[in-house]
Amino acid sequence: MFFKSKPTSIPAANQALPGRSTPMAILDGHAVNGHALKGNYPDNAQTIYFGLGCFWGAERLFWQVPGVYVTAVGYQGGSTPNPTYDEVCSGQTGHTEAVKVVFDPAQVSLRALLKTFWEEHNPTQGMRQGNDSGTQYRSAIYTTTPEQADIVAQSRDAYQGALWARGLGAITTEIAPAGAFYYAETYHQQYLAKNPRGYCGLQGTGVV
Repeated sequence: MFFKSKPTSIPAANQALPGRSTPMAILDGHAVNGHALKGNYPDNAQTIYFGLGCFWGAERLFWQVPGVYVTAVGYQGGSTPNPTYDEVCSGQTGHTEAVKVVFDPAQVSLRALLKTFWEEHNPTQGMRQGNDSGTQYRSAIYTTTPEQADIVAQSRDAYQGALWARGLGAITTEIAPAGAFYYAETYHQQYLAKNPRGYCGLQGTGVV
């Protein structure tokens, strides 16, 4: 956040910071809807994780979508266990800033969530998003079922065609099965609900 330049390559696991075995202690209640961040969730709920730049604005996009049960921000896709924000900002953990999205597929489809994902940031920028540069700002989708992975791949291919038609580049979004998700510090959770004038640098390409 705040236009800082960071390392633009992901460190190997044996070069990443060691982290710690103790999870981050956070307040387990969503500041907007009151639902527990860590569960229990409704039986029919599904979970997917999105990285699209600074997680403050990214989380707000998804908690506003009808059918999303709860959102939370955290760190994902790296090697350091239970990292702190400062460690992630150093570029030495390999994590990206991610949003956990728990949703009711009877109320909102994964395809609808993916439409928000693709259109509300620029997925062609590699290790940056706008003026925010570094591995923590890379675009990413982490899936939790094979069915999700299939839908994500189809969605990516369709959006890539739309980008090319407008003269834009190749999608660089990291797409992988979800690994460990480490909850970010409480003050990051639902940050823009608590600080309505806080920083949000998200900007889409205009391609729909």
